[in-house]
Amino acid sequence: MERRDSEESSGLWVIGPNRLERRPSALSPLAPGLNRVRTFFSGISRGTERLVLEGRVPEAEYQRMACPRQRGQFPYPVLYGYAAVGRVEEGALSGQLVFCLNPHETLFDAPVDWLVPVPSAVPARRAVLAANLETALNAIWDSGAGPGDRILVVGGGVVGGLISALAARLPGAEVTLVDPLPARASLAQTIGCAWQADGQGLTDYDVVFHTSAHESGLATAIAAAGREARIVELSWYGAGSVAAPLGGAFHALRLTLQSSQVGEIAPSRRPRWTHRRRIEKALSLLADPVFDAFITHEIRFADADARLPAILSRDTDALMPVLVYGD
Repeated sequence: MERRDSEESSGLWVIGPNRLERRPSALSPLAPGLNRVRTFFSGISRGTERLVLEGRVPEAEYQRMACPRQRGQFPYPVLYGYAAVGRVEEGALSGQLVFCLNPHETLFDAPVDWLVPVPSAVPARRAVLAANLETALNAIWDSGAGPGDRILVVGGGVVGGLISALAARLPGAEVTLVDPLPARASLAQTIGCAWQADGQGLTDYDVVFHTSAHESGLATAIAAAGREARIVELSWYGAGSVAAPLGGAFHALRLTLQSSQVGEIAPSRRPRWTHRRRIEKALSLLADPVFDAFITHEIRFADADARLPAILSRDTDALMPVLVYGD
């Protein structure tokens, strides 16, 4: 195929506290071994991208917080994002719909190894959830949750909701989602679990996940854990710190407080699973239409610099906002 002349891409850059700007960039003719992808949708991971937008990524975490194909440096300016879905226009995978851990931009070049074909049963819009579902899948593995368990999830954002959805599909599992937003009651019903606003009176759970990024949520998670239960902490606090209530019955009940982070595969699967196998599995799970409930807002890429800061604020009930590219 004859290579095209240079083309223009546009990326959504964070340029200051709560400030975004769409910046053009020129793509040279496609280099050997690369594929040129036209973005259709990209997902916004609200918790992580709010920290980036507010400039609250700790300096000590700059390297670990960098997304795989990020440009620029923390705190600003930085081109961030890791949930892009688009069509390969040129290259070895030409014509294929693919998922890529790529920032928010209209057009990009990537090697084959970075592109994961989207299964035909998964719509492009829903496929943006793959990175977050991969995090949820890893957390389930870290927790050791199994059939018949009583499972509590504190925090009904995207990751907490996706963990709840996966846990609810374990045979015989009893899953409760705790979140103060009334809209989460509808989400819980859709994905097949119970809902409670404040977690009061909940005790003796076999497995507890905490994803709220609030100190009070962590207290609720610890208080609800049964004897020798595991509390899996997925919240990312950025430059902040929280007090963990480790007094009371924490030691007497022999509780375990464990971190979970998607950068490494859970130890129980690490000997056999690769990152590629895990993201492919996450994409295949998205064939279930129930996951459409997690996409609550659509924003035209052309309007993203103006609209996204408000949607990323803590005052909205958004789950996964999606940037829509093209007309």
